[in-house]
Amino acid sequence: MRKIVEILRLGHLGLSVRQIARSLNIPRSTVGDCLDRAKVAGLSWPLPEGMGEEELEARLYAGNPAGEERPVPDWKGIQRELKCKGVTLKLLWMEYRADNPDGYQYSHFCNLYRDWRRTLDPVMRQVYKAGEKMFVDFAGPTMPIIDRFTGEVSQALVFVAALGASNYIFAKPVLSANLEAWINCHVAALDFFGGVPEIIVPDNPRTAVSRASWYEPELNPTYQEMAVHYGTAILPARPRKPRDKAKVETAVQVVEREVMAPLRNRRFFSLEELEAAILERLLALNNRPFQKLDGSRFSLYETVEKPALRPLPPRPYEFAQWKKAKANIDYHVEIDHNFYSVPYRLTGQEVNVRLSGGTVEIFHAGDRVASHARAYGKGQYITETSHRPAAHQKHLEWTPSRLIDWASTVGEDVAKLVKAILEHKPHPEQGYRTCLGIMRLAKHYPDERLQAACRRALAYDLFSYRSVKHILEKGLDSAPLPAPEGPRPVEHANIRGPAYFTQVLGGDGPC
Repeated sequence: MRKIVEILRLGHLGLSVRQIARSLNIPRSTVGDCLDRAKVAGLSWPLPEGMGEEELEARLYAGNPAGEERPVPDWKGIQRELKCKGVTLKLLWMEYRADNPDGYQYSHFCNLYRDWRRTLDPVMRQVYKAGEKMFVDFAGPTMPIIDRFTGEVSQALVFVAALGASNYIFAKPVLSANLEAWINCHVAALDFFGGVPEIIVPDNPRTAVSRASWYEPELNPTYQEMAVHYGTAILPARPRKPRDKAKVETAVQVVEREVMAPLRNRRFFSLEELEAAILERLLALNNRPFQKLDGSRFSLYETVEKPALRPLPPRPYEFAQWKKAKANIDYHVEIDHNFYSVPYRLTGQEVNVRLSGGTVEIFHAGDRVASHARAYGKGQYITETSHRPAAHQKHLEWTPSRLIDWASTVGEDVAKLVKAILEHKPHPEQGYRTCLGIMRLAKHYPDERLQAACRRALAYDLFSYRSVKHILEKGLDSAPLPAPEGPRPVEHANIRGPAYFTQVLGGDGPC
């Protein structure tokens, strides 16, 4: 009541509603309501002598006598409604007053709501809009999987995802925390939730963030591509700010206690068996009623969260890795020890390579310039005919004839080896790298040694840069070459050797 008296006093002094509110640290609506009631009640400053607090309250709030119970809002329903997009506490108060004209004023309504919210668990206090955020992380403990045949034990990590508004939880075991497992877990989580949130909030692992930063974290290209595919955004939590992802921190704790701990004494012999057991306990967890709110995680997800999620794309994201490469003078880029062609005009330029399970796509300046079936193994050349210059014409400054001419300046055997290398390739350009490597060896070894090494490589039909380098490193260029073999006798079933006469005719041989 002291503030009501002070409102009347300051109003008499001519202060505005805004100034009075700022002076007393109360909402302007409260000041305006008090002055309006005083005017209606015919009260002004100074108050009539002898008027006490009870009489003043009775005059100002004649419609709500002191001690009269006012309708109490449904705080649980208000908490649930606040999760819907666009719903505010002001809107809910207006609806409350429409049903209860004698209900609480807005400021008191807000204070009562905040007092009630403090009685909830910390994770329930946070208000997230439906369909807005999905939080992801790995649980700390691992779960053992025993190989049925060898007895070897592998430790499975458990990926956890939680939706912000409903606390609906997903969990999946994996044998690795690498990029592919991280992406596949996200795909499985979105499929489990049946929709896509506006934002995904991870921590700052290397699989998610290439470079952690307080203000501008740099996302892994594959993670970014997955987000584009699903039409969502990645917003990593700030380093050393666990409250940014408090929802999943609590979800991880719940999974550890309610899912993983009860399974600690069971023996699992495959990842699929463990995944089925986790899913069974997860469904029970999501359907368990809340202690302080109505419904369960699943019911809140079905009624509030799921309708607000964006639809899934027609097909799930296919895992792919991104790498940078440089097109060599043979207009091929090397990826995982195999070589893929690009248009020859890109020679010497940096390109981005997207590797999926069966395809290699090459991009330059944002445009896809080549696409190849992915090769496995080592040393394979995958060349698109249209990428080669017509009729092997001069390619920048390098041609097969120029390479052979250069080799001739070192020695005849070097020229022979270079020529043999170019002839052994389906296309001469595919031998350019090997020839360039041999040219580089000429900077580190005398011409005589390189000549001897090439001569030895020719003798043993070794047409690779590594073979010549190995010969030089091991000093084999100075070792004598094997003597040329004489003509071998013709082998035929009808030709009899000396042993025939010994075994068949007897004696030491023919007379």
